[in-house]
Amino acid sequence: MKTASETRQILDKLEGQHPDADTELHHTNAFELLVATILSAQSTDQRVNLVTPALFKRYPDAKALAKATAAQLEPRIHSTGFFRAKSKALAGMARALVTDHGGQVPADMEALTKLPGVGRKTANVVLGHALGVPGLPVDRHVLRVANRIGIAESDKPEIVEQQLCGALPPERWTRTSDTLILHGRRVCKPKPLCDQCVVRDDCEYFQTAVAVERTKPSRNKRRIKNEKARLRAPRR
Repeated sequence: MKTASETRQILDKLEGQHPDADTELHHTNAFELLVATILSAQSTDQRVNLVTPALFKRYPDAKALAKATAAQLEPRIHSTGFFRAKSKALAGMARALVTDHGGQVPADMEALTKLPGVGRKTANVVLGHALGVPGLPVDRHVLRVANRIGIAESDKPEIVEQQLCGALPPERWTRTSDTLILHGRRVCKPKPLCDQCVVRDDCEYFQTAVAVERTKPSRNKRRIKNEKARLRAPRR
């Protein structure tokens, strides 16, 4: 795994490649971002952004959402997928905010993760982007990119979060997550576009898998080479 110094240098390069990195979920306050992040599970930010304007108009705060039933919410969020579970989570989350926090989103990891439908990743998104508290959300993109490059080494989000946070100052945590997510969406996809990556020379995956594979002659080239050699060979 890379050293803390190497990790910071790599993130510097990636931030240069993605200067616009930020959450793509549309929101105007912590409550809206919390709702949007819950809806984004197994969905795309673009899809969620199509749903939330009407949802926020109908339920502008926790007090309004707490009065909603699952049956009322389901058709409004249907297109985001898993709408039954998400409807229950949203209503339960809102009721908990009203009951335990006066309708306000708490700026505390432990309090957030006690809310229905809120895991550590969602809590970190809200903390870092809406509440001014350093947080490093780890989703599938962060897991893939961080492990490929070698700035983290685990398939468990909490461990990767700890490794990245340990290598970076708190003020870089949220930005780092945004940058890795965007790099995973644009460049380091499941089938990576390594030729577009500014850190490929620092990337363990590129050095040990891609670059090595590119130096190997293809089977077809080997077959052609062997066939030419056979044709040139003197007949006996």
